[in-house]
Amino acid sequence: MKVARRRQAMLDAVLSGLTDVETLCAHFAVSEATVRRDLGALAEQGLIVRTYGGAAHIGIREPELTLAQRQSCHEGIKAQLAAMALEQIRDHDTLLLDGGTTTAALAEVLHRRQGLHVITNNLAALSALERLPEGRVTLLGGEMRMSSMTTMGPAAQAMLTRLSVDRVFMSADGVTADLGLCEASPEQAWLKELMISRSARCYVMADHTKLGRTSQQHWTPLPAEWTLITDARDERMLAAFRQHNVHVLSPHSLPSEQA
Repeated sequence: MKVARRRQAMLDAVLSGLTDVETLCAHFAVSEATVRRDLGALAEQGLIVRTYGGAAHIGIREPELTLAQRQSCHEGIKAQLAAMALEQIRDHDTLLLDGGTTTAALAEVLHRRQGLHVITNNLAALSALERLPEGRVTLLGGEMRMSSMTTMGPAAQAMLTRLSVDRVFMSADGVTADLGLCEASPEQAWLKELMISRSARCYVMADHTKLGRTSQQHWTPLPAEWTLITDARDERMLAAFRQHNVHVLSPHSLPSEQA
């Protein structure tokens, strides 16, 4: 394969989620030195950013979809992710739900558990949460972000410092194995980081279009141990996450233990 063609293929691979050197070596059947040289050349062109042990695609910032557009996008997939997420939840758990239409889909099925305490900044989820049997709902205060119908800012951050939860369910514009969650604003990214820090277990709900996606420039790092809930079936796409010791739940994966 000619160098220019291989580097374009490597750029496409990084964009799809194959971001570490070892995986790229196996994928292209080339040496580590060749991969590092190609990644260096792509970084010099401003197409990727080098990371420890690999690279991440920089991407071009995309305009945010409206809430209505997001609600009508991949509705069936969101319901599938919600069903998988529900299997991780026990009666009487305390949960933290991030903003987003995917986590709002999870709120739609939480009435199947008893005695939940749900803490959220997601106003789009409130109508579903009023159906919780023997449950409680705590709404994080703060400034409303109209485009996503979520609350954020110092008030929400202050409330979080006084709370702890069993499980947090996150959504994002994109997720990579090494950089974490990408978001449209630094305020969103910081609030998500606080949410994760207050939870014993972290779950990221992301459909296949969000894996490896770097469409925004603000990042939330993920903990050393976390679970990806996705509809993705492409093992090449999921390999990058598994190599970072991420627990992956997908339609063809084995059921996870509820702990």
